[in-house]
This record gives sequence, structure tokens and C-alpha cells, in this order.
Amino acid sequence: MLLELYRTFGINLDLALEAQEIVRGETGREIPGVIVNRESRPHASVTTVSIVDQAAEKTMGKPPGNYITIEAPVIRENNRPAQQQVAAILAEKLASLLHLSGEAAVLLIGLGNWHATPDALGPRVIDYSMVTRHLFQYAPQELKEGMRPVSALAPGVLGITGIETAEIIKGVIEKTRPDLVIAIDSLAARNVGRIATTIQIADTGISPGSGTGNQRTGINQESMGVPVIAIGVPTVVHAAVIAQDTIDRFREQLKTLSHLKHQDYDNLSPEFIRPAIEEVLQPFAGNLMVTPKEIDTLIMHTARIIAGGISMALHPSIKLEDYNNYLN
Repeated sequence: MLLELYRTFGINLDLALEAQEIVRGETGREIPGVIVNRESRPHASVTTVSIVDQAAEKTMGKPPGNYITIEAPVIRENNRPAQQQVAAILAEKLASLLHLSGEAAVLLIGLGNWHATPDALGPRVIDYSMVTRHLFQYAPQELKEGMRPVSALAPGVLGITGIETAEIIKGVIEKTRPDLVIAIDSLAARNVGRIATTIQIADTGISPGSGTGNQRTGINQESMGVPVIAIGVPTVVHAAVIAQDTIDRFREQLKTLSHLKHQDYDNLSPEFIRPAIEEVLQPFAGNLMVTPKEIDTLIMHTARIIAGGISMALHPSIKLEDYNNYLN
């Protein structure tokens, strides 16, 4: 039912965890070729979804690889110590995907539009990131043992630059020759509760704009020539999903009212409701995204957590009190 809704409105499931939940919910059984591991941490739960074969790739609509999801509602709260613990979990899980020598160079890419707050997560992460590549040449005395060369770029979007984001990144890779790219981007979720509370790390790269129906050239090892790790946080939900969820809740409430007959709600099937949703969203060509009014603060919190987690993973020898000394 839900998968049909997503196909109708061209909605992609950015979070592998949500894709797994929906497919499993509709089939009623485990998905062959998909391995799920769950663990509980202070202030967070961590789920790893591993897609291990082509059959599972087709079912899930995602390339084979590892998708690590950190769910932490505390991200929305003004609780800096707890958020630092989430950053430490992110660092641990990111480090588990890194297969780099101590001197390997890393390029951070902050995807998104810095003029549109829900899409500005990537550029904001770059603002808070610890870049060191220039120090190796111009200020080696400032380096501490265990630091690696890290560069960063927020390439903007096609509508601002007139250049495909993948083309910009490819050119920078060819010039600077990093050993790894870490791309950060805003995602779209199907559950409003996951906005700014969920972080996904994937070793499969990323397709900018895929969650909002705006397909761009993929940023992955195949297109870039180096391994790409993607980090994303949901910042929007498609209005069609919210409408469908609201109607589903309404149908469930109707079922609890004993004085209503079965036929009073049985006709409210997804197939019956979908044309109404399409009509409401027609002025936006069916593509309306919803984000909370406090998205500015949420982007700031998540950007700091992600930047801190990346820096701890790439420079494990740097103490937290020294972190701010290397920010621009």
C-alpha cells in the first residue's frame, strides 16, 4: 500500500531503515539478503541494515552496502552533554567503515543549498568541520600527532552554480587526490518523528536530491573514483506521506467506535484516498515537502553533532578541548 503511494508521487526512501520497515511490514516476513542488527546506547538506538545481494538491492531499492542508523531524539533538545555522546556514537560507527592508513587524505563534501535552511545541513557541517590539509604545507608546527589531511567543500547546487554538483566534486578530487570522500546531505523521511533525530551513515555513496524527487548524478565510488561514505539527516517529509498517515490514523480511530458500521470506514482505502491527495498537492506538481518551524535550530544542532563525530573519527588523538582551535 505505502510503496504504491511512493511510486505515485515519485518519493524515494532515503533511510534504508524505513525501506526495510515498510517492505517487511507489507510482506510480513524477513527480507532475503538483508541483515539487520540492533543495539541500544545511552540516548540513542543504533540499527545496521546490510544489503548483501542483488535480489535484496532490487527489493529495497538501494545498492548493496551497510546503512547505519542512529536514532536519538535527544538531538532536538538543548542538552549539549547528551549530544556529545551522540557525536561519540557517530564517530565510533563512522570509524568502523573507515579503512584508511594514518596519513590518508579525506575530502568532506557538504551537499545542499545554503540559502534554503532544510537543505543547508551539508554546508553547515562544513562550517563546523576541522580542516587540516593546508596546515601540512603552511603551518606544520600546528599539527598534532595522529592528525590526517582533511579538506572540505560546500559546492552549492545546480540552480546556484549552473554546474552539476558531481562535476565540481570530481574536479576537486582529480586535483587534490583524496583517499576518501565523506558527503553530508539533508534527507527526506517518511516519519515526521525522524526529522532531526536520526542520522544515517552509508558506505554506498549518495544521490543528491533523491528524497525530494530531484535526481542528480550520484556521488559514489563508481562516479568519483574513490570510496564515498554518506552521512545524512532527515529534515523534511513529503506532504503526501503526512496526508496518508493522518487518514490511516483516522481510519483506525473509526474502527474503535462501536456505533459505526463496517462500511462506514471500509471504503477509505488508500486507492480511494490517493486521488484526493493528488488533487490537494496538484498546485505543487505533487511535490510538497514539509519541515518544522524550528528547523534553523535543528540544523545547527545536527550540524555540530555530525562535524564533531567526523572530526573524532578522523583525528582520534585530538582532545575535545583542542577541537575549537582548528576551526576556521
